[in-house]
Amino acid sequence: QVQVVESGGGLVQAGGSLRLSCVGSGITFSIQPMGWYRQAPGKQRELVARINSGGSTNYADSVKGRFTISRDNAKNTMYLQMNSLKPEDTAVYYCNTVVNIRYDYWGQGTQVTVSS
Repeated sequence: QVQVVESGGGLVQAGGSLRLSCVGSGITFSIQPMGWYRQAPGKQRELVARINSGGSTNYADSVKGRFTISRDNAKNTMYLQMNSLKPEDTAVYYCNTVVNIRYDYWGQGTQVTVSS
């Protein structure tokens, strides 16, 4: 059974930092492309960052230079280091992986709230 579970959200002041974690199970984590998405109230879910099995990354323009995605395959864990947080980063953050190109798995989400 494939599961991805996020943790690390919370309340932080603008300019602060948080690190999110996503642990995967039921998959060969090292070969999986992984991604972080977010959804703010009243908005569509959007891609934040993703990382492939080789470690190549890409980011949404809105977070470039502030967020860093990484993975530790030995721990079956993906991270999102978020620095210089802004109120507009407030959202529920979701971990995602796609197995065999077609099976989409999502975590339950973790709330990030940035106060001004």
